[in-house]
Amino acid sequence: MRRHLNTLYVTTENAWLRKDGENVVVKIDGDERGRAPLHLLGGIVCFGAVGITPALMGRCAELGVRISFLGRNGRFLARVDGPVSGNVLLRRSQYRATDDPDATAGLARNMVAGKVLNQRTVLRRTLRDHGPRMSEEARARLENVSGRLRDVTRRSGRAMEADVLRGLEGEAARLYYSTFDDLILRSHTAFSFTRRSRRPPLDPMNALLSFLYVLLLHDCRSALETTGLDPAVGFLHRERPGRPSLALDLMEELRPVLADRVALSLVNRRQLTERDFKSTVSGAVLLSDKSRKAVLTAYQERKRNELQHPFLQEKTTLGLVPFIQATLLARCLRGDLDGYPPFLWR
Repeated sequence: MRRHLNTLYVTTENAWLRKDGENVVVKIDGDERGRAPLHLLGGIVCFGAVGITPALMGRCAELGVRISFLGRNGRFLARVDGPVSGNVLLRRSQYRATDDPDATAGLARNMVAGKVLNQRTVLRRTLRDHGPRMSEEARARLENVSGRLRDVTRRSGRAMEADVLRGLEGEAARLYYSTFDDLILRSHTAFSFTRRSRRPPLDPMNALLSFLYVLLLHDCRSALETTGLDPAVGFLHRERPGRPSLALDLMEELRPVLADRVALSLVNRRQLTERDFKSTVSGAVLLSDKSRKAVLTAYQERKRNELQHPFLQEKTTLGLVPFIQATLLARCLRGDLDGYPPFLWR
């Protein structure tokens, strides 16, 4: 089993990263603020104006440590990668599958089912753990949406076209987010959720979700590239220049587990307040520099949670699930598996 490697997140503006032996050293205003062995890192993510020496970039490329540059608000800017991993035969199988409507629909069908069932699990867990403390109206809404998500799952199992499955995935997302406010147990208007807004996020909860989705997308893209798949050529998401469609496919079933639960925990446990967010002139709401660190810490802790993988029946951590799912997808495309087994959270 692949070892769970850490991700180094650098959020301080004007930080400088350099190589010292087999370590990465972080300097701020000329003072060393931290160092980490390169062999323990799976990736480095830099927010804002962060500098890196060519020697460090070269060594990271040799070791397969991917470096990602994001804007201060989490918008993807660029990546530094070494040689493309994997073999051409796997990628050719991937490309042939995307040109086959039946193969595309088969893979998209399982991805949609995995996402919808995991969304339903989030609702069912809230009812189980917090139902007695919720209002009767909130419980009724969660029960209703839970049943409708189950119906979407049944219909997705019969859908034979990718476009139909994309429509069902959109329907499930609307249902799920329609009751997301009921999952926010603290009574505070700052975290009220009315609808999903992305570009830009217009309230604190949407800003938190968008930030976590960026982190999850980075992990999914890295997992696919490590496995040898092309992250730009997907099945559920249509291809678009500059869009990591397959990484978006892979992250769909993991959003409820690795991102939504972290966001809800941070808010419901009062680890974030409205002071952790700031509004821009354009109306966008963003996480403050200090609060980003709290979110990154919670995300890393969530990735260390252990569980038994439902398909492999082996104990692993949540942080390794993207790599496991990418490997299962590769095995499916090679013909080693009859179908893609999505990750189902229990």
